[in-house]
Amino acid sequence: MGFKAYLAKRVAFAIVTVFIVLTVNFVIFELMPGDPMEVFASSARLQSLEQVEIVREMFGLDQPMHVRYIRYITNMLTGQFGFSYHSRTAVSEGIMARLLNTLMLIGISTVLAIAIGVVAGVIAAQKRGGIYDSTSVLASLLTYSLPSFWIGMVLLLIFSHNLGWFPGSGVVPVEWAITPPENLFVVIAGRLRHLFLPVVTLVLFQYGGFLLLTRATMLETLTEDYIITARAKGLKERTVLFKHALKNASLPLITNAAITFGFMFSGAIITEQVFTYPGLGYWLWQAINFNDYPVLQTMFFIISLCVIAANLIADLLYGIIDPRIKYG
Repeated sequence: MGFKAYLAKRVAFAIVTVFIVLTVNFVIFELMPGDPMEVFASSARLQSLEQVEIVREMFGLDQPMHVRYIRYITNMLTGQFGFSYHSRTAVSEGIMARLLNTLMLIGISTVLAIAIGVVAGVIAAQKRGGIYDSTSVLASLLTYSLPSFWIGMVLLLIFSHNLGWFPGSGVVPVEWAITPPENLFVVIAGRLRHLFLPVVTLVLFQYGGFLLLTRATMLETLTEDYIITARAKGLKERTVLFKHALKNASLPLITNAAITFGFMFSGAIITEQVFTYPGLGYWLWQAINFNDYPVLQTMFFIISLCVIAANLIADLLYGIIDPRIKYG
């Protein structure tokens, strides 16, 4: 089987997986206890049963299940995600209003965590048994095992409450709502100050996993014959570690990174809650509290779609990075 046939097979499998996810997503919310219209009626202050029935008909909840299922599949695949029960605004508008905040927070923190974890893991494997190795492994285990909300609260206490160096909530200064700055550098600096503590929290929480995984895979690779040969040829140690050893030890890292990026659109629910950061994670937390089913259904579908796409990309990258892998 060649690359094109393998790609067609993986894409077909991904499409089938998407429809399975859509079906499970629909069934879960159909089986959930309670009536979502009760939540909507209380938030919209509907007084009579007639008003509730009108709204139920408007959302299509009076239709048979198979009709709702077909409409749900069509809407999800065409990007018509409906309206939030709580805010009564389009779900797509809510996503777009928070998407940039989440991409900045999760994107920056994930890239930094991967970079720091991989580099530190390579060095720890190269200095196996030394002080650096023991210290880095202990530190990574410590930060990886601590709850992210605890790390965030400690950072808030020290750097926001006590020292006042960084703001503790929001994405921009409050006064910008009245007089927004016109200077681009001021805007960037203001956003970075608000991003600093949440990003540090997520980096501290995530980098340990990549460090431990990199160290474990590198320890296996460094004993291979081609590494000994590369060193015997007089190649620089940095070249041996990062060009030869890391490249062949990177397949588990690619899988882990792909899954991490796949969950990017879920946001950092706990961290965003701690810092009152208006991203998709904080929005998802609010939707859970308000039983906002359209938001939850849409977010679960988008997260699943991103994870499926990330795994597909990771599978294709395997053959590019490691020529020994054959598509068959």
